[in-house]
Amino acid sequence: MNHDHSQNRYDYDVVVIGAGHAGTEAAAAAARLGAKTALLTTNLDTVGQMSCNPAIGGVAKGQIVREVDALGGLMGEAIDATGIQFRMLNRRKGPAMHSPRAQADKKAYQNHIKWQIESQPNLDLRQETVLDLITRPVTDADRSESEHAEFAKQQIVGVRVSGDATYFAKTVILTTGTFLKAIMHTGEAQSAGGRAGEGTTSGISGALNRLGFEVERFKTGTPPRLNARTIDFSKVEEQPGDEDPQPFSFLNDAITTPQLPCHIAHTNDKVHELIRANLSRAPMYSGQIDSRGPRYCPSIEDKVVRFADKSSHQLFLEPEGLQTQEIYVNGISTSLPRDVQDAMFRLIPGLENASIMRYGYAVEYDFCPPTQLWPHLESKSVGGLFLAGQINGTTGYEEAAGQGLIAGLNAARSVAGKSPWVPSRQDAYLGVLVDDLVTAGTDEPYRMFTSRAEYRLLLRQDNADRRLTPYADELGLIDSKRRTRFAEKLEQIKRGRELLKQGRIEGAPAEVYLRRPEVTWETICAAVPELNSIDGESAQQCCVDIKYAGYIDRQQMEVDKQVRLSEKRIPVSFDYERIPTLRNEAREKFARVRPLSLAQAKRISGITPADIALVLAYLGK
Repeated sequence: MNHDHSQNRYDYDVVVIGAGHAGTEAAAAAARLGAKTALLTTNLDTVGQMSCNPAIGGVAKGQIVREVDALGGLMGEAIDATGIQFRMLNRRKGPAMHSPRAQADKKAYQNHIKWQIESQPNLDLRQETVLDLITRPVTDADRSESEHAEFAKQQIVGVRVSGDATYFAKTVILTTGTFLKAIMHTGEAQSAGGRAGEGTTSGISGALNRLGFEVERFKTGTPPRLNARTIDFSKVEEQPGDEDPQPFSFLNDAITTPQLPCHIAHTNDKVHELIRANLSRAPMYSGQIDSRGPRYCPSIEDKVVRFADKSSHQLFLEPEGLQTQEIYVNGISTSLPRDVQDAMFRLIPGLENASIMRYGYAVEYDFCPPTQLWPHLESKSVGGLFLAGQINGTTGYEEAAGQGLIAGLNAARSVAGKSPWVPSRQDAYLGVLVDDLVTAGTDEPYRMFTSRAEYRLLLRQDNADRRLTPYADELGLIDSKRRTRFAEKLEQIKRGRELLKQGRIEGAPAEVYLRRPEVTWETICAAVPELNSIDGESAQQCCVDIKYAGYIDRQQMEVDKQVRLSEKRIPVSFDYERIPTLRNEAREKFARVRPLSLAQAKRISGITPADIALVLAYLGK
């Protein structure tokens, strides 16, 4: 780091603004690739903080965490070290639906992430308040360096921080979460801030407006936290974790932290009546908030209105850590006034005497519609400026972490003069995530689901390392420890497959016998004892590969077809005005999204096969 006292000037390759789940992964990835990186946050005590529920993973989100881990990210190892209850969701369904989830010791998780960041070579973590983005007009030299600079009007130069200092950087990554012009609502009461007890960032919103970014507003909410000491656990149902907790990180064999149970409580008609009687005081219904919230994580007010026929909703009582009495009440996100929140719990069995430690609230915040970005998450209009996490209209720690990793990796590649890398939809849920965002945009906070991925049988949580670690190795994202471990696993799978070919059961090859739905690995091992030497994870891979071979092959054929479409590249500067017969709507949409391949062009909403045929014909010319 060069430091010029006359101007309080600092020089970096990559500057990341915001140290939440996106910012920490972005900074760590850029630094791992050798870029000199600074991670700036307004408060060092909130690095990696879980603002909402103290959990990592879940349906489709667990797959993303495994992918982030396979690419050398931080999240998987952090939750393995600090998780206090692990559950594999959807165990009764097929392997494509299995999704790992874990409750975290919230403070321990945060400390683990902060320690990882502080220990990372090439990375400086600093407490700074960013006031403005510094840019300059784009030159022909910029355009010759990057084809993506074709449409940029400005090039990022650095950021100005309070205390009269400037960080100059070749690339800047914005990961400001819900803090842009944020307002918190509890009933009629409003206060500025993106998280209880903290402020908001207005300088960056101003800079984005000045640079011509489209900025819109979303809202999200968080439930009250209760004191465990005041809950009657005899009246609620216990929900234990798995007896054999499965780690998230491919580097870990077992979970060793003490495990805690969660509990389930239920709302009832009296609670619903109380909420209905006070809807006029709920910011979402009184007109005080008119921005869209996450449909898949509705507030209790929304649930009572939308599912009026339901007399009860489940509430999950989730401990926030081993050294705190705070209980997160999952399922009762609310911005109702305090007195209504107090009254609500008095009507719920087991929670009649519960003491609220933090009241629920809603947050309204600015985000930038993500169709303004290239698939590698760089802004189309400002060269070198990347956006990741909730600023792109997503919701969830896992979606943020995945975007952060992709932005950090590509910022570092940009500095090194290398072309961007983004996983495709057939490689990863992360590929589905960024493609959905930049191609279709989002009109509500975006959350990942297994149904969003058309190749989910290939994109399972159990094979994320087989899908992505070879790329991570090529990109320089992983160390020798992970490389060796991965090579050993592939060797084990190969040996398992050979033993299954050679072994015989009732005259048939063991491999064929294993295809029967009722036959387990244990059955096979009894007949072919050599298979006992294969470790559990590799054995699971052999099983899935064989039992689902027909389905997997069919999906692979689909993928190969899509890959051929993806290989039909569309030049960044392709002029859609040259196609006279193209519909105006299609011309506008193509020009806005700037698809980089025919496959991406096909996925823009409102684009017809006829539009694609016209573009294809012109590409042929």
